Amino acid sequence: MPELPEVETTRRGIEKHLLGNSVVDVVLRQRQLRWPIPKTLARHIRNQTVNRVERRGKYLLIQFQRGTLMIHLGMSGSLRVLNKDIPADKHDHFDLVLSSGDCLRLRDPRRFGSVLWTLDWQQHDLINKLGPEPLGNDFNSEYLFEKSRKRKVALKTFIMNSHIVVGVGNIYASEALFRAGVRPTRAAGKMTRAEAARLVRVIKEVLKEAIKQGGTTLRDFTASDGKPGYFKQKLAVYGREGEPCLHCKTIVKQITLGQRASYYCPACQK
Repeated sequence: MPELPEVETTRRGIEKHLLGNSVVDVVLRQRQLRWPIPKTLARHIRNQTVNRVERRGKYLLIQFQRGTLMIHLGMSGSLRVLNKDIPADKHDHFDLVLSSGDCLRLRDPRRFGSVLWTLDWQQHDLINKLGPEPLGNDFNSEYLFEKSRKRKVALKTFIMNSHIVVGVGNIYASEALFRAGVRPTRAAGKMTRAEAARLVRVIKEVLKEAIKQGGTTLRDFTASDGKPGYFKQKLAVYGREGEPCLHCKTIVKQITLGQRASYYCPACQK
């Protein structure tokens, strides 16, 4: 599943191909994604120019003079910039045809992504209640500590809550908790100020490292093969159940929290 670093790398990859181009047409091959793509989408954005390509959480925001296209990659989605005449494959559901002769093409085999139109993305129901960006200044140790008070929920579930902080998905939550030396099952309310400071620091480190790696090793966004190509991280605990910890050689354990697989080292994480 695409997580924040993959979405940010996607944003950076497509931005240079979109900025300054106007929309010639919109091609809808399959409207039924997580929510139906609006039938009136072409009318709203045809002949408008792309001004900015931003990200909020896992939403890509393609901004025009009037309104914003909100794209979520769901569980299996990917975006490519292709010549508009390249034939679409089975799971290519949406094209944004550009004045450059290219198109931005959404591929989504599981159809759990979304393409939505809004005049004010900051007030959209899917965005206006999101927590701060993990790489921004608003996500700091004092904020996380205060939000965690009296919370009995497991710490890993807590930091994956998008109302607390956006974009800390399953992989990066496991990796950050390992670096912070804190067990994923620990009640959030029992986190100390020092642990909150350490956790904020390593969350930022893990995400920045992932984005940096993606920027140098991710796929070519103009490739036509349709493969997502998400980079494989050098992970310390995630997916390493039964293997020795890279730090202390204790066997990594796997448990389920919030219906998600969680990995930790019983010796390094307290």
